[in-house]
Amino acid sequence: MLSVVVPAYNEEGSILTAAAKISTILTDADIPYELIFVDDGSRDKSWEKIQEAAQTSENIRGVSFSRNFGKEAAIFAGLDVSVGKCCAVIDCDLQHPPEKLVDMYRLWQAGWEVVNGVKTSRGKESVAHGFAAKCFYKLMSRAVKIDMSRASDFKLMDRKVVDSLLDLSERNTFFRALVGWAGYKSTEVEFAVEERIEGTTHWSTLSLIRYAISNIASYSSAPMQIVTILGVITLVYSVILGIQTLVRWAMGASADGFTTVIILLLFIGSILMISLGIIGYYISQIYMESKRRPRYLVAQTCGGRKD
Repeated sequence: MLSVVVPAYNEEGSILTAAAKISTILTDADIPYELIFVDDGSRDKSWEKIQEAAQTSENIRGVSFSRNFGKEAAIFAGLDVSVGKCCAVIDCDLQHPPEKLVDMYRLWQAGWEVVNGVKTSRGKESVAHGFAAKCFYKLMSRAVKIDMSRASDFKLMDRKVVDSLLDLSERNTFFRALVGWAGYKSTEVEFAVEERIEGTTHWSTLSLIRYAISNIASYSSAPMQIVTILGVITLVYSVILGIQTLVRWAMGASADGFTTVIILLLFIGSILMISLGIIGYYISQIYMESKRRPRYLVAQTCGGRKD
């Protein structure tokens, strides 16, 4: 059986269409499946639409969070309740074309353990959002040492891969990077990002920046090295300025002290504040992990087979 996990946040206009389209495609391909919608604390009628979809088919189930925990938590919640021998993750807005699920499933049958959906295009988006996304993936690629330029959450994984991910104890997760980190025998299926079937994207440029910072910190210690780099830059600058000051003093033309001191204080102070901010963010991540709180809390479930 193929378990298809569909995270949903304020997607009331997309859920019934997504359920019908994915179900039709998998049924026509003669693929046994279950469809798991995870409502990530939506503020609209997404949960009511999931319940409505679950009433139309015993293959459709729903999980509702007590509040918004984020897409990463929604993905792991769906994987946790799935029972299929392989699991796929797809966006509710169908920008990930569900027709590709058939190709992914056939590749899994051929022996591949991870089938990654990779983008050939990003679809229509604003210049600012496209630039932010490009910067995000470039930073992530360098931080996690995996090419993330065309990566997406659109994946199909064997059950042993899913179980390996669920066994990880960390709470702040980055799904698409963790799948790459886990390894296993993998291949790719290319897809072009489709237009949303309803509404507009919930990802603003600011939310993408926050997402990038959170995921880089949760997956890599690379930003911590910035502190060392800034320290080296400050040292080199200080040595050069010190030599220049001594030379000018020896020549009887030393620089005015007040201006030099103010510039040095501002420069070093800025470096220290940036360094403390980076260290403080990592300490906050450690603090949150040490609490051992669950990734999410489930408020309700619906659907599924009644046997």
